[in-house]
Amino acid sequence: MIVTKLNMEAILALEDGKIFRGKSFGSTGERYGEVVFNTSMSGYQEIITDPSYKGQIVTMTYTLIGNYGINKEDVESRRPYLEGFVVKEYSKIASNWRKEGSLGDYLAENNIPGIEGIDTRALTLHIREKGAMKAVLSTEDLNENSLVEKARKSRGLVGVDLVKEVTCARKYTWPKNGVKKYKVAVLDCGVKYNILRELTKHGCEAIVFPAQTPAKEILKLKPHGLLLSNGPGDPVAVGYVIDTVRDLIGRVPIFGICLGQQMLGLAMGGKTYKLKFGHHGANQPVKDLRTGKVAITSQNHGFSVDMDTLNKKEVQVTHINLNDNTPEGLRHKKLPLFSVQFHPEASPGPHDAAYLFDEFIEMMKKHAKAH
Repeated sequence: MIVTKLNMEAILALEDGKIFRGKSFGSTGERYGEVVFNTSMSGYQEIITDPSYKGQIVTMTYTLIGNYGINKEDVESRRPYLEGFVVKEYSKIASNWRKEGSLGDYLAENNIPGIEGIDTRALTLHIREKGAMKAVLSTEDLNENSLVEKARKSRGLVGVDLVKEVTCARKYTWPKNGVKKYKVAVLDCGVKYNILRELTKHGCEAIVFPAQTPAKEILKLKPHGLLLSNGPGDPVAVGYVIDTVRDLIGRVPIFGICLGQQMLGLAMGGKTYKLKFGHHGANQPVKDLRTGKVAITSQNHGFSVDMDTLNKKEVQVTHINLNDNTPEGLRHKKLPLFSVQFHPEASPGPHDAAYLFDEFIEMMKKHAKAH
């Protein structure tokens, strides 16, 4: 087992010259990414293993992180994908009956550096004011000017295809055994395991395809529905997925989640744009415009669909974010497809939006009867 190294000096340097000095935990080394903040109070293991965080350094706004340790059951993917982890205080003591290891050791085993002891409130406020930006987290190079220059020269997220770095290598089925009522093709752009668990819970067999799979291969399966998964990075950079989605629209019921919504928007001729600091956390209020009900949702995205670029005679907004009024859900008025920008599967977060999986089941049922 690789053990986390504590009390080594570490620096987080932002591309605008802002410097945060702290102590290292997790792995040593140097990693680059876009620095963002997450407002969840717990669920750090699910956050760390969410593939959507590929290319990002995540700052937790809650002050004490690591106090209940790590276990093998709560992972959301094969391994952690984020670039670095930033906390106010890393708990040296982890106590929970499900604990199988410590957060620091888990990060060290997966070669992910962490930094503690910095003013995460100041960092969060800085990101809110200036926007998410490129950064470097290092325990090796402690020269501030050198690190700022490295951050500026790093690749960032815009125009970068990160989906290819998190998608599965080959097709697989979840669960492997058991007869299910509906067969759902899942296009894996960085799918979270709890999406697959929810499909299973709703009587579906999920066949997970690599993101590069063309539409004709998916249609050979004769699925009852298609789920477009969450994932990292700039949706515009993943043209091959957009082409596949465009070919499948109208041919099979589609449910898009997070990046899946952005893919649908682009496939229908719309455009996306980068949010100033994104939505990252398990406490985002979203209003369902069809019912007037508000759900507290789990979110993790830095881009959004520009609904003004879509044909409003065909596509309607179904959900909005009550913090900034950005679109959080869309539905086609004629074709069997809908999507949301948040995470109805939670993990971490509240289960307020789990009803959307029921809507997907109902859509597949109606489509199967009509065909």
